Amino acid sequence: MEPAVRTRGLSKDFFGQSVLEDVDFDLRWGEIHALLGENGAGKSTLCSILAGLYHPTRGEMMLAGAPYSPHSPHAALEAGVGMVYQHFRLVEQMTVAENILLGNPDVPVRMTASGLADRAREVMDRHGLWIEPTRYVADLAVGEKQQAEIIRLLNRGVKVLILDEPTAVLTPREAEALFATLRNLADQGQGVILVTHKLREVQQSADTVTVLRSGKKVAHQGVEDTTTHDLARLMIGDDLAPGSGVDASHTTGDKLLELHSVSVVSDAATRPELDDVSLTVRAGQIVGVAGVSGNGQRELAEVITGLRTTTSGTIRLRGEDISSQTIGSRINKGMGFVPEDRLTRGLVLGLEIEDNVLLRSQRDREFSIGPFLRLSAIRQWARRLIDRFDIRGVRKGLPISVLSGGNLQRLILARELSRQPALLVASEPTRGLDVGAAEAVRTTLKTERGRGVGILLFSGDLEEVLGISDEVVVMYEGRIVASRPASEVDVAQVGRWMAGVT
Repeated sequence: MEPAVRTRGLSKDFFGQSVLEDVDFDLRWGEIHALLGENGAGKSTLCSILAGLYHPTRGEMMLAGAPYSPHSPHAALEAGVGMVYQHFRLVEQMTVAENILLGNPDVPVRMTASGLADRAREVMDRHGLWIEPTRYVADLAVGEKQQAEIIRLLNRGVKVLILDEPTAVLTPREAEALFATLRNLADQGQGVILVTHKLREVQQSADTVTVLRSGKKVAHQGVEDTTTHDLARLMIGDDLAPGSGVDASHTTGDKLLELHSVSVVSDAATRPELDDVSLTVRAGQIVGVAGVSGNGQRELAEVITGLRTTTSGTIRLRGEDISSQTIGSRINKGMGFVPEDRLTRGLVLGLEIEDNVLLRSQRDREFSIGPFLRLSAIRQWARRLIDRFDIRGVRKGLPISVLSGGNLQRLILARELSRQPALLVASEPTRGLDVGAAEAVRTTLKTERGRGVGILLFSGDLEEVLGISDEVVVMYEGRIVASRPASEVDVAQVGRWMAGVT
């Protein structure tokens, strides 16, 4: 049988630089094929070419034995190739049924809401998936939104399904449900391409793995023939140094951040977004916050950093009440922030790297004289940060939008830590990073902790929270339901607290 997808000599150049070079790739029907590599290795570029988003510079593609050269995502979809992106393509104000059937030429122009729901139920029953079709997408959990994306593509007749970092925003339970869905689809004969950084996911869920490094294919083999250690070595070209964990003998200092009975009540919410939250972060301490997405973690980070106003309670930084102070005032008092959404809240993608590292420091005497910027000093500082934090892919005169996700995250960390904050609020700092880059970020956080920085870490990766935190805080429905030293709990116990089981 002809492979589902075959590429030969596939290459792609951006701005005269090759990001994908002579890649031969084969996807068989009925398999889950993992595509593994560091940030910027070419994984997303390869998938975007298959999905019709990019056109290859060189090379050829075959789909089910026939020449394949989609000129747009719509053409790829018509041919039977669909992609689920990290950022979902759903209309939040519409129902699940409306999203599933949106753009389907087989749906009549006029159809009642109940008729759409019935049609969506038929699609879901056919593929063994289920979400209440009358629910609005805005009310769905992240895992449900992802499932709705998959159902939408299956309804369009997709036979080759591509998923780009599908578990980056999922809880462990949601990830398990997703992989059960993918295995069921593969068993039905469909081809699945899974782009991931997570070695354990490859070992547990994939049949075949292809490893890319610096735009080139360096390995293609069955998953049963490899180990996570082998995959890490293939990805980064060397052995990955294991994390050192948290030093149990480490001592902490004075209180840096204190929250006392902080609540946030919104008129539009059915329950408080934050309900009587109290916690403390000391100098030289990492406090990890765990919880299923949507249980108050984002609101807590925004309240602390000044992006959201408290309804009641107090927030103190170094003993000073900052509850009503501006974002700028909190920054000047020693607070740094790594936002969850690096693309919209962390960076200005249309600007160059010098402009982005200057944000929050443009009034410093080192970089300005009155209203005039010292461009030479800014360029030298940016170059030092690029070297120190190993930010790759920077090109003079081009916006930072050309950088990979991992390098964008390194850029945010470089900017925030260069200001030497007393307190760092870090929301999902390793989300979407490959294994080497993620370990580098964790090492950086532990190094800053050793310098006396207090760190409040929000992460959906339980192993990360337990691996580098001194104290673990668990949130459920806007409340803190547990707070324990990390050395006294395990993943299973924290998972139960996250589910509301005490």
